[in-house]
Amino acid sequence: MNAYVVSWQFWAVMSAIFAALTAIFAKIGVENVNSDFATFIRTILILIVLGAILTATRQFQSLSTISGRSYLFLTLSGIATGGSWICYFRALNWAMPHG
Repeated sequence: MNAYVVSWQFWAVMSAIFAALTAIFAKIGVENVNSDFATFIRTILILIVLGAILTATRQFQSLSTISGRSYLFLTLSGIATGGSWICYFRALNWAMPHG
């Protein structure tokens, strides 16, 4: 595999590109959609895509192999991510001209 593709710099650049696309697509997609429902749709799609990636790459692992500490911090991260997405979509929705 190309050394660049496995470098953190490659993935940081890809993250920035996808973050920019996320903002553009979300701004367009949230028009005339309740912001919480938009977040719900986005979450379902993320679950489907990640499930497909994990299945295709055989990266599923037994839940018993995850430590309690990891579960705690992944739970906190999930709550923070959900809060971030809710606020993000509400901001986009309220930024839309309502006329």
